[in-house]
Amino acid sequence: MAVVGSLMLFGLFMPHAQAQPSKDWEIHDLNRPRPPMVDPGASLIQFQRAPIPSDAIVLFDGEDTSAWTHSDGRPVEWIVQDGYMQVKPGTGAIQTKDGFGDVQLYVEWASPSPPFNTGQDRGNSGIFLMGRYEVQVLDSYLNDTYPDGQAASVYGQYPPLVNASRPPGYWQSYNIIFRRPRFDAQGNVTEPARVTVLHNGVLVQNNVALSGPTGHHARPPYSAHADRLPLSLQDHNEPVRYRTVWIRDLEAN
Repeated sequence: MAVVGSLMLFGLFMPHAQAQPSKDWEIHDLNRPRPPMVDPGASLIQFQRAPIPSDAIVLFDGEDTSAWTHSDGRPVEWIVQDGYMQVKPGTGAIQTKDGFGDVQLYVEWASPSPPFNTGQDRGNSGIFLMGRYEVQVLDSYLNDTYPDGQAASVYGQYPPLVNASRPPGYWQSYNIIFRRPRFDAQGNVTEPARVTVLHNGVLVQNNVALSGPTGHHARPPYSAHADRLPLSLQDHNEPVRYRTVWIRDLEAN
């Protein structure tokens, strides 16, 4: 089945979602069971870029960073070479110039090879939807860490259903469907944010309801915010690479 077809079947349209994040386990609990490893199978993105839908907004094509800026307005200082951009540690996160709400987001990324460090210091970055809801980027191939902080986790809230990681240096893909939270006129949450994630084509987050913004050793509550906010990519002092990045605006007129 095609990836988009899988999203229709398993994404925002799936009636059952994963258990709530904080019912049985403390945040970043090292005793929490690890998601089982699965082999995602062969992938053409090791040899060529994945196709891009005709209605997608291309945020990064391997060369052009004009859709991005640092949070203080600086032009992107990350390293752009050989068809990818690489985090330049210490320069800070980058964010899109445009804001987005409900989206389908596709990202190709790769962790450093050979790997160095372990746990959360091995190939760490993150994709922050609306600048505050993180899908973790991490080298989780034979690299132990707390399950709600491994690759494709909703950081601090939901471990992935399975660990579909490829070895360091290999291109990996996230296909993310995100529905922003809804707030009433008084700033109260009427609908939580929801996210579905396919990691290397494997369903790992199934329409999960976020408890609020993601955080380190914290689950902060929702605070009302704009309907459209920038997407950001994290500088976590690791030279993680990003390649094809495109987004489909699901709220576009």
